[in-house]
Amino acid sequence: MFNKILLPVDGSEPAMRALTVAADVAGRYDAEMAVICVYRHHSPLESSLSMVRATDPSPPDKALSEHAREVVRVAAEELERLGARKVRTMVKRGPPARTIVNVARDENFDLIVLGSRGLGDVEGFLLGSVSHKVTSLASCPCLTVK
Repeated sequence: MFNKILLPVDGSEPAMRALTVAADVAGRYDAEMAVICVYRHHSPLESSLSMVRATDPSPPDKALSEHAREVVRVAAEELERLGARKVRTMVKRGPPARTIVNVARDENFDLIVLGSRGLGDVEGFLLGSVSHKVTSLASCPCLTVK
């Protein structure tokens, strides 16, 4: 029934609970899994408006990309510990919900498993959570884990 499962992660507790469910589903169907972390692009103007001044002022996109790579690495290790055998990782930059939906469509995923709430910001409270947007826009089934 499910051959390819997409697991968006952000390091949050709901994402880790979704990871456990995704590992179980993948095991039942011997499915291939892809773990994705999407980070939002920050323009130079946005980063210059930050109230926080880091001691190492590296570009925000670089820091966010490195963090996303660490998040997917940890998730992939946990999936393998739980018995998932076919796991690959990806990091993308862009609007999270739209990027997840586009990847799922472009790569023909059969299922998206995601946490109900992540590490979103105020925008998430005002405009709706990433999980809500993904489940609304995706053309494949979505399993949302609380």
